[in-house]
Amino acid sequence: MTHALPLPDFAHERVEVVTGSRSGLFIAVALHSSVLGSALGGARLWTYPTWSDALGDALRLSAAMTLKNASAGLDAGGGKSVIGLPPGTVLNPDRRRAAFLDLGDTVESLGGLYRTAEDVGSTTDDMLVVSERTSHVVGLPEAGGGSGEPAGPTSLGVYASLIATLERSVGVRDVAERRITVAGLGQVGSRLAARLASEGAVLTVTDVNPAKRALAAELGAAWVEPHEAHLVAADVFVPAGIGGVLTDEVIDALDARAVCGPANNPLADRSGADRLAQRGILYAPDFVVNAGGVIYLDLEAKQRGTRDEIMARVAGIGDTLRRIFDEAESRGVTPLAAAEGVAADRLREGARSDALV
Repeated sequence: MTHALPLPDFAHERVEVVTGSRSGLFIAVALHSSVLGSALGGARLWTYPTWSDALGDALRLSAAMTLKNASAGLDAGGGKSVIGLPPGTVLNPDRRRAAFLDLGDTVESLGGLYRTAEDVGSTTDDMLVVSERTSHVVGLPEAGGGSGEPAGPTSLGVYASLIATLERSVGVRDVAERRITVAGLGQVGSRLAARLASEGAVLTVTDVNPAKRALAAELGAAWVEPHEAHLVAADVFVPAGIGGVLTDEVIDALDARAVCGPANNPLADRSGADRLAQRGILYAPDFVVNAGGVIYLDLEAKQRGTRDEIMARVAGIGDTLRRIFDEAESRGVTPLAAAEGVAADRLREGARSDALV
């Protein structure tokens, strides 16, 4: 479950909230900004204590997508959709299909201002169901000619960001013998952990699912309980699961030189960026680090480059992060403030500006 997080200022262009006519489930589609073009952001299927928590997540995530897509140099706005499950709900195949048909209808109601894709809890097969009701969906299964799910590109972007973060915080570009803690072993976290293990990192991992211990053993990684992960001495702490994990208490106890990971909104409060800086812990902004998937999906859908060219652009996230670190140092601000400034400049300039990566 996502930690309680503050809501962003309400600057959304449009928010659609419905009870699915087939599934009876809460569905929210939040369009934060279409300044740079049709918004792009995934569809999250998750359990929430109340419908208002699900709506809040859609609002936060869509605002973060505006920052992500702008700082990545995409001609794409920010949006997100959420299917909220009441606690204890288990979807059978028929109701799951009904939920994604309902989502497709809701996405279609925005008339192309928002494109959806798979996200936490959803799959490319779910997007195929969505495509029965709307054409405004990307990341369909590769077997049917689609671009497939974006966890691989996201992981590549996180790896490139981690190298840039190590370079700035430790002074090395090689992960061998570097102490790295990966908190969350989902699609992205598990791929990243496997690559780090293969390159000789001293790896500690955790996940809320205890079955992931098997992956830890396979990788030769140490396992800790989720609530202890931030206490393990590390060069880089990688939040790769739920949002809001970096509370004031966690930051004050965090035993790491840097934070760099794919989790959306890992800071429980924006002030956490200042708190990390005060402790001398380098923070790589999440919406820069985890943009690989959305870069891949957007450029594949628009047929802007070959697969190799697109993946090279994803790898370029590391250079974008280096420029943000430089900007933060020269201005005397946090990397978060510098990254937000890059996104704000891009939004002011509009889609005519050059891509950053």
